[in-house]
Order: sequence, then structure tokens, then C-alpha cells
Amino acid sequence: MMTQTELSQYNNAWYNPGAGMLKRLAWYYVNTIFFNSSLFPVNLLKISLLKLFGAKVGQGVVIKPSVNIKYPWFLQIGDHTWIGEGVWIDNLDWVKIGNNCCLSQGAMLLTGNHNYKVATFDLMVSTIILEDGVWIGAKSIVCPNLTCYSHAVLQAGSVATQNLTANKIYAGNPAQMIKDRFAA
Repeated sequence: MMTQTELSQYNNAWYNPGAGMLKRLAWYYVNTIFFNSSLFPVNLLKISLLKLFGAKVGQGVVIKPSVNIKYPWFLQIGDHTWIGEGVWIDNLDWVKIGNNCCLSQGAMLLTGNHNYKVATFDLMVSTIILEDGVWIGAKSIVCPNLTCYSHAVLQAGSVATQNLTANKIYAGNPAQMIKDRFAA
């Protein structure tokens, strides 16, 4: 028998967003004004605001304009990482980004999804880890509950639905390993 979606029964009361309503509201406005717009390209201000709201941010991090970050208190960014224009970090759970990573324009890191197998369309959240040297190509998507191991590459427009092996290049939807990153 096929289960039909019944959104009137949806309930994510179990989910803890990690901060009270006032902090989340304050972050919403800070994110809208300083991050998710192109009016404030000043990197140092963005880093300071992220830290103020609980993010762990390393040295030399570059955050371009029009970036959207759901909850900075669930964000860790290593040293010398670049976050390009239009990146969306939808971190309902922890997103841990290592050193020397690159998130290209329009990339999406999605820690949440819904369970389509149950009528109530339950929310599911899980961590994303990008180890050192990972490159997420433009307009690519990294799905919940996976690790991109050291120096893995997800090519532009690809969708990672499983862990990415170290030093490998992945492409497609779903992303498949196509070759070694550092092949001679």
C-alpha cells in the first residue's frame, strides 16, 4: 500500500535549532544584511559577525558576497578556506569545513532533508564534513550525512549523495568517481 504525504501532521518539535528565538531572529537580520547581500563585501566584518554568533572560523578565510548561512553556531571553518558568491550553507546540524577548502559559486551544503517514506514527511538532519583541501565546484550540492575526505573534488553541477574518497574527482548526479585528482 502506498503512503500518501500528509503535511498537516508534520511535526519537527524534536528538533533543537541550538539557539533561542531572539538569537535566531537576530542572526536572520545579520545574515540578510551582511552575508546574503552584495552590499557588504568587507570580509573582516563577516568573520567577526560569524564568531559573535558562535561560529569557529580560522585565519585567512574569504567569504564572498551573497552567501547564506542558516545557523553560524553549527559552523566550523578552517584556515585559508574560500566561500564563493551565492554559496548556501543550510546547516541545521554541524558543517565542519577544513583548511584550504574551496566552495565555488552557488554550491549548497544541505544538512537537512525530509523522509519521503512516511506520511508526516519527518525532518532528518545530519552533519557534513569537508576535510582539508576539498573543492566543491560551482552549483554543486553536498547532501546530509557525508564526508568529503582530504582533497576530494566535486565537479561543477554535481550532487554528492555518498562520501567522497580522498584525492579523487567526482562528477554527475549522483556523483561518481571519475579519476584521481593528482594523477601524473
